[in-house]
Amino acid sequence: QVQLVESGGGSVEAGGSLRLSCAASGLSSQDYYYVCVGWFRQAPGKEREGVAQIRAPFNYTYYVDSVKGRFTISQDNAKKTVYLQMNSLKPGDTAMYYCAAARSSEFCGIPFRPQNFVNWGQGTQVTVSS
Repeated sequence: QVQLVESGGGSVEAGGSLRLSCAASGLSSQDYYYVCVGWFRQAPGKEREGVAQIRAPFNYTYYVDSVKGRFTISQDNAKKTVYLQMNSLKPGDTAMYYCAAARSSEFCGIPFRPQNFVNWGQGTQVTVSS
């Protein structure tokens, strides 16, 4: 059973940075290499939205427009971890952040929908103050 665990959240002022981690267990590094991992976020009263996704074998990354140029997703296969580097944070980035794995390769890409992903972590809170 694949498990994903998020960490790295916290409280920062606007303009600050955080790096989130999504660590996987329950699969080998070789299998992990082929997994499409997505980062999502959900603010109170709002729907969960996709933020960024990565699929290492194809050097594929995708970012939602609101984070382009500020967030960077990357993958360390040896550590079976996907990172989300978040710079120039804004109060609008405040949310619970989750990572998840695409159901299969055909669900990696667009549309970037939470229902296409499984093995959700418990989330890590990011709070950005103005």
